[in-house]
This record gives sequence, structure tokens and C-alpha cells, in this order.
Amino acid sequence: MTTNADTDTTVPAAFAVRSGGVRQLAGTGTLLRFALRRDRVMVPVWVAVTGLMVLSMPNSLKTLYGTAAERADLMRQMTTNSSLRALVGPVFDDSLGALTAWRVGVYAGLLAAVMSLLVVIRHTRDEEESGRQELVASGMVGRRASLTSALLTAAVANAGLALLVTLGLAGQGAAGAPAFGLGIAGVGMVFATMAAVVAQLTESARLARGLTAGILGAAFVLRAAGDASENGGSSFLTWMSPLGWLENERSFADERWWVLLLFVAATAVQGVVAYELAGRRDVGMSFLPTRPGPAAGRLGTAGALAWRLQRGSVLGWSIGFFLTGVVYGGLTEGMADFVGDNEGAREIFERMGGQSGLTNAFLASMIGMLGLIAALYIVSSVLRLHGEETSGRAEPLLANSVGRLRWAAGHLVVAFGGTVWIMLLAGLGFTLGYGKEAGPILGACLVQVAGVWVIGGAAVLLHGLTPRAATAAWGLAGAVLLVGWIGPALNAPRAVLDLSPFGHLPKLPGGEMEWAPVLILTGLAVVLVAGGLAGLRRRDLSS
Repeated sequence: MTTNADTDTTVPAAFAVRSGGVRQLAGTGTLLRFALRRDRVMVPVWVAVTGLMVLSMPNSLKTLYGTAAERADLMRQMTTNSSLRALVGPVFDDSLGALTAWRVGVYAGLLAAVMSLLVVIRHTRDEEESGRQELVASGMVGRRASLTSALLTAAVANAGLALLVTLGLAGQGAAGAPAFGLGIAGVGMVFATMAAVVAQLTESARLARGLTAGILGAAFVLRAAGDASENGGSSFLTWMSPLGWLENERSFADERWWVLLLFVAATAVQGVVAYELAGRRDVGMSFLPTRPGPAAGRLGTAGALAWRLQRGSVLGWSIGFFLTGVVYGGLTEGMADFVGDNEGAREIFERMGGQSGLTNAFLASMIGMLGLIAALYIVSSVLRLHGEETSGRAEPLLANSVGRLRWAAGHLVVAFGGTVWIMLLAGLGFTLGYGKEAGPILGACLVQVAGVWVIGGAAVLLHGLTPRAATAAWGLAGAVLLVGWIGPALNAPRAVLDLSPFGHLPKLPGGEMEWAPVLILTGLAVVLVAGGLAGLRRRDLSS
């Protein structure tokens, strides 16, 4: 029994606990509507890109492997090729649905996980770091309402993705389509609750994103190592990864529905831990506080501060691009044997990488894919300006002798210079994995920088002129990724492919070097950056 101090009456303890739980969730609906409104651009773009990547596969695979003999030969090759199994996983059946799950399942799970961790950290640790959560918590809002609304937002996004995949693939199998959709959403929710736990442990949103992304990278490595060592997804290492659970669900191939219970259990356990931690700390605090940094010396300039803020991100992208280059470089020699006489696969590689022989076309297409992914890096780095401004941290700096252009220049050097750096590392990785001359491959990687800079320039322009629309840069990067990734597989018209700046770049290695489009795109990037900085200099700071 417990006593109600206001009425001096005794009420059952169970009722007090239940009412306390309700009070801690007060305002969840309002915060959920607000979160969905804030993410009305970002979440639909992520869902559309991931969903369309999945839905474009059946027709592409039908073109590539139209006969039962071709599909049986593909399964045989995957059984004996450990490198390709590490890249995309094993094949469990030769139906178009099973091949779709094999070809894009791991990467759809990765995209769902990234979307989920970004959403949860944005509406939890980001809000606390900016000080907005403290203002919200001073009203009629429960202690755990913010965390609940963040997880519900991630759940809505993953449910939308699962529904899109299920409806789009329904024709491939009545049982396989919902199993595949739920599996992708399950991966997303596992990393959503994992991000919720990490957000309680760390004081910095940047560190929370980095740690969760690192765990996601480790999950990919575990699955790759397990699939490379054993066929059929039976390795212990594969079962240690949520991405391995997705492939072991065996969508469109005698589905293992019980594997979904692993996603449910992991989501529930991590959710309980996140809620427990959230109830044991003050707003803005963490269980792993950030170590104070130096107030002088290395942080004596705006550029040094920008580097300090973004060095972890640059390091993570650098490692990822180098290792990806090594992996793709190692696959290059065997790609000709894998494609064989399949004209459909050859045509896709040549549309992506140019008419320069299969090996060079594969290298060019993979390097071009890394260029598209580098656009995500430059957008995230440029929008660090937006985060510093809206959180109020930029205002004390600009109140002193630091000018706006000098402040912005520090972050832009990291963003645009970092692009050159990570593409160079990718080139070194390709060279190391492929074991051939470095010059042509490094040149092909550096050519991609011009296209990436255009996307970065657009992000600078949006932030400088209309900071409220700055996050639309993510939509632009997602659209470019969609066109470059899916367009060639769908044999999209040239006019559609040319909407992306990457569509105008020369196809290297193997193709002719054309300086005109590279210089034009670089000049366009300079104009966009100049326009953005001019707008930043003239407008008021946002808050």
C-alpha cells in the first residue's frame, strides 16, 4: 500500500506504479507528431531509396538469369565462391524472390539500420545536446516520453519500409514477401533500440552515432566472415549478427519464421535497458561523460575546432572506404569468371562503368558507387555547420573575433578536403586488393570528387540561403544515389542518368579522360559554395 499525500488516502501500490508509468509517458503523442513532422523529408527518402532498391531487383534478375539453367549455375558459383558470399551472402533457392533476397537483403538491412539509428539519436541525444529537450521536459511531458516517441518514429519508418517491400514483392511469393519485409524492419528496430541504449551512455550525439555505426560495421564483418567460412549461413559468426539473422530467415526459400523471434527478443531486451537507463540519469547527462578538451593550443582557431569536432567521422569514413576498396579490388579478378557469358550482367556493368572491357567496367562501376556514397559523407560534414548553428554553439564563437566565413571555412575544408582523402584511400584499397598499377585507379577515384563536390556545394547553398531547408540536402544525395545505383540496372533513359552530376563524369579506368565535364562540375561546385557563403554572411543566425 502507498499513501497519496494530497488526499491523505491510501491507494494500492500497483495502481501507484501504473499511474506513475502513465505519467512518465505523458506527451508521447504530441512528441511523436512533432518528430514525424521534422522527419517528413528524411524518412520518406530513406524508405523510398531502400524500397526501390529492393523492388528493382526482380526485373533486373529476370533479365540477367532468365532461365532455370542460368539460375542453377549462379547457385553453383556462389557455393564455391567464398569472396562473393562474404559480399552478398549465400543463395538458398533459384526463384526470383530468393535471388532478390540474396542480392539486396544485406544492403537493405544496412540501410534500414542506418535510417533507424539516425532517427533515434536525432530525437534523443541530439535534442538533449542542443538544450531543446530541457525546455520540453519543463512542460507536461513525461520522463520517458522523448525516448518513446523516438522509438515509435523509427517503428513507423520501418513499418512503412516493410509494407512497401511486402506489397512490391507479393507477386514473387505469398509467404516470402512479408517475411522479407519484416526481416528488414527487424534489423532496423534492433539498431533503433541499440542506438537508444548508446544515446543514454554517451554525452555527445556525434559519439553516439559513431559507436552505433561501428557496431553496425562489426555486424557486417561478422556476417561476411561467417558466410565466407561456411556456405548456407550456418556459421556461428553469421548467427552473431542481425544481418545474418536476416539471411537465415530464408525468405522465398522455406521461410524460417522463428528467426523473427530473434529480432523481437533483441529489440525488447535493448528497449528495456534503454528505458531503465533513461530513468536513472538527468537530462543532458550520460553514463560515459565526455572528457574535457584543451581550451588553447590545438583549438586556438576555428579550423582546429572544426577538425576536432569532425575527426571521428573522418576516421570512420576513411577506414570504411579503404576496407571497401580492398574487398572490391580482391573481387575484380574473379568477376569476369562470375559473369561469364551472361550478356545482361555484362551490359549493366558497362552501363555503369563504360564500354572498356569487363574488368575495367567493374572497377569503374564500383569506384562510381563509392563516389555516390561519398556524397553522403560530404552532406553530413557540411550540415555540421547547420547543427552547430541551430544548437546555439556557433553564436558564442561568432560573438568574438571569429567571422562567419572563417568559421564556415573550417568545416568546409574538412568536408571538401575529406572527400579527396577518403577517395584516395579507396583508390589505395582497390590497388592493394587488385594488385595492379595504382595510377589509373587513383585517377578514377579522384575524378569522382567533382561530382561529390557538386552535392556538397548544394548543401552549402541550402544552409546559407534557407537553413530551415538545409536537411533537404539529404534528399538530394538520396536521389543521386538512387539514380546512380538503380538507373543502370533498370536501363533508365540517358536523360534520367544525366540528372546526376556523376552521369557526366568520364568512365575510368579504361575510358577516355575528359577534362571538360570535370572542370565544369568543379566550377559549379565553387559557384554553389560561394552562393551559400554569401547567404550565410547576410542572414541572421537561426536558433
